[in-house]
Amino acid sequence: MAYIEIIQPEQSTGRLQEIYAQIKEKRGKIAEVHKIQSLNPESIVNHMDLYMTIMFGKSPLKRYQREMMAVIVSKNNDCDYCQQHHGTALLHFWKDQQKIDQLKQDYHALGLDPADQQLCEYARELTVNPGGIKEEDHIQKLREAGLDDTAILDASLVIAYFNFVNRMVLGLGVHLEQDNGRGFYYD
Repeated sequence: MAYIEIIQPEQSTGRLQEIYAQIKEKRGKIAEVHKIQSLNPESIVNHMDLYMTIMFGKSPLKRYQREMMAVIVSKNNDCDYCQQHHGTALLHFWKDQQKIDQLKQDYHALGLDPADQQLCEYARELTVNPGGIKEEDHIQKLREAGLDDTAILDASLVIAYFNFVNRMVLGLGVHLEQDNGRGFYYD
């Protein structure tokens, strides 16, 4: 159970009911991470706008790369909820559960292409040592792997977003849905 009160969709009224309906239409269903914000409905709207922009908006980063970084951040924060959700989303693209399991264990052993390898490294380092990011040690390696500054900005946004969400999930006791986070729209 979550640590705070949650208004479930069937008990929602007014603006919250509208927001829940919009989420269900856009994403296929309502996640627990959205329900946890039910006491402040407009935060759900702003959260969804940010999520859709960062994860689905126009970017030089591919969708799988964004999901891959989400898994790396969530693994390093020990956030099972987001690991499950975004591991499932990544499975939609990779179609290989063993590869995702290996990503969580040791992404270095996957033999990823240089850009994906550096994105994973950046996601880990910015999560566990944010004050240690240096242009010459981190940003330059992303550039050398073929990522332009827009891709680097977008990677930073994905990483920062998942650090935010992981802390909300962990701090408020959000639990994984009964169906293990399956059934959302991934494209």
